[in-house]
Amino acid sequence: MLDFFFAKHPMNILTFVALYMKYQYTIIGGGIVGLATAYQMLQIEPDLKLLVLEKELQVAAHQTGHNSGVIHSGLYYKPGSLKAKNCIIGYEMLLAFCDTYGIPYELCGKLVVATQESELPELEKLYQRGLENGLTKITKITQAEAKEIEPHLNILAGLKVPYTGIIDYTAVCEKLAELVQAKGGVVLTGHKVSQIEVKNEQVEIVCAQGTFYTDKYINCAGLYSDKIAGLVQKNIDTRIIPFRGEYYMLKPEKRYLVKHLIYPVPDPNFPFLGVHFTRMIDGGVEAGPNAVFAFKREGYKMSDVDLEEMFESLAWPGFRKVMLKYWKTGLGEFHRSFSKAAFTKALQKLIPEVQEDDLIPAEAGVRAQACDKLGGLLDDFKIIEGERAIHILNAPSPAATSSLSIGSTIAKMALSK
Repeated sequence: MLDFFFAKHPMNILTFVALYMKYQYTIIGGGIVGLATAYQMLQIEPDLKLLVLEKELQVAAHQTGHNSGVIHSGLYYKPGSLKAKNCIIGYEMLLAFCDTYGIPYELCGKLVVATQESELPELEKLYQRGLENGLTKITKITQAEAKEIEPHLNILAGLKVPYTGIIDYTAVCEKLAELVQAKGGVVLTGHKVSQIEVKNEQVEIVCAQGTFYTDKYINCAGLYSDKIAGLVQKNIDTRIIPFRGEYYMLKPEKRYLVKHLIYPVPDPNFPFLGVHFTRMIDGGVEAGPNAVFAFKREGYKMSDVDLEEMFESLAWPGFRKVMLKYWKTGLGEFHRSFSKAAFTKALQKLIPEVQEDDLIPAEAGVRAQACDKLGGLLDDFKIIEGERAIHILNAPSPAATSSLSIGSTIAKMALSK
């Protein structure tokens, strides 16, 4: 009889069982924040009836799986902010997790480089901010000292940040999903949420496969977190604007040019770090990214266009203000998108020997940048509570590094209610 049912209604046995369960919590989104939250909730309450719904066929399919795999130190973030607190705590939690479960990582260190006099005051501010955040091992380095460790580098002065590392965050997510399921949680991939209704002291979450029943839910939907929040809550004051980051890889024979992670001094008025060089855990060296408005929330290629999503972004009053404020910067980013020569020129500010022929196109990523109605590009994490819900509306970098700490914060918030 069950064979006949599944022939008429294709689904796996796990989904079939889950549809007839009542959950205490359902997490929407199988990226690193969603899975870390599920893991931390089960650490606190091992008997919790918990469900994770991920719309793609695998976990970590979008922001988590497309980032550059950097373990961030907490250098950039305003002291006392959620970013600073969670990054520094999450850093230690992530390393301990990887040590426990044998996930490879390397603390290769990072250089932040000033290439012109005008950048020196901002470099000093960055150094002081790092000290305020407890990074006592960062050091100032001179041009001569930098040349000893990165002979091909163009530099006036810099900071050496030994805490920074590299990792494969998809591997972290796969282990988190495994542990969640081993502790009795259910992780369902290929389940896209289309509707949410709060009825009679419970929440009904609708997917194509059927309706799931839960006491409360946690929205960790990343690029679609505002959309998921808007299914129940109206007048959400935050809109996710997608920015594509495009990368190149150095040819294998040119990887010797980069021994550490190499970053420029960031523009304090713009929430992106500028093009840089990133060593990867698989041995490659990534160069980039730029930051261009994507015409689709999951628009990993220039040709990816969703007219409805594009016009929703362009109609948002806050984003129109951002475009007016940063139009010159935006044009420069788009220019690098279409011109490999311009992209190469930006990289040559750090490593002058890099040539166009040394660069191979690589996979892009898309950042979910939260924007308020007044034109503010939200820099800090944003977590709000709704009716029987918690919504994570902004979790940009360093969310992956911070994930176990963010997950712990959300878990405590949820389970204290």
